[in-house]
Amino acid sequence: MTMHLARGLSMLNTKKPKRSKMTLGKITKYQEQMRKHNKHMRSIGCHDLQMNLQEYIDYCHGHYKRKTQKNSSNDEFKPLTSVESYTRKTEDIPSLVTSNSFAPATKKEPMQYTGERRLVGIATMHKSNLVPVFSDEEAKELAKMRR
Repeated sequence: MTMHLARGLSMLNTKKPKRSKMTLGKITKYQEQMRKHNKHMRSIGCHDLQMNLQEYIDYCHGHYKRKTQKNSSNDEFKPLTSVESYTRKTEDIPSLVTSNSFAPATKKEPMQYTGERRLVGIATMHKSNLVPVFSDEEAKELAKMRR
């Protein structure tokens, strides 16, 4: 059985939810929550975020808009904003560059064998153990070796 919808039906809910009617029980519950909210805002120093009952109910339902404050110079309204935090201004001090400074991104010189012994080949012992062979005698001994 497939999970397709019949033609003309949709799973999208495009209707706005209706506001529920406020009963006395809900109003008293919101009053208690508003008192706790306002008390908490006073205790943390956010006196401007305290609300009356209607604002708190709108806030709980997602319809609340922040208060605006009047700007005395332009008589325009602007939203409340927090004060910028202090940042210390430091001068830019460049790094010290000297004549004998090293360059960390130089190319590494290729490695080269400089020993006296000459590598003849590589022998395989039991259990895939690879061993370097430097002379013909060693190669013959390794070939005779068993387990």
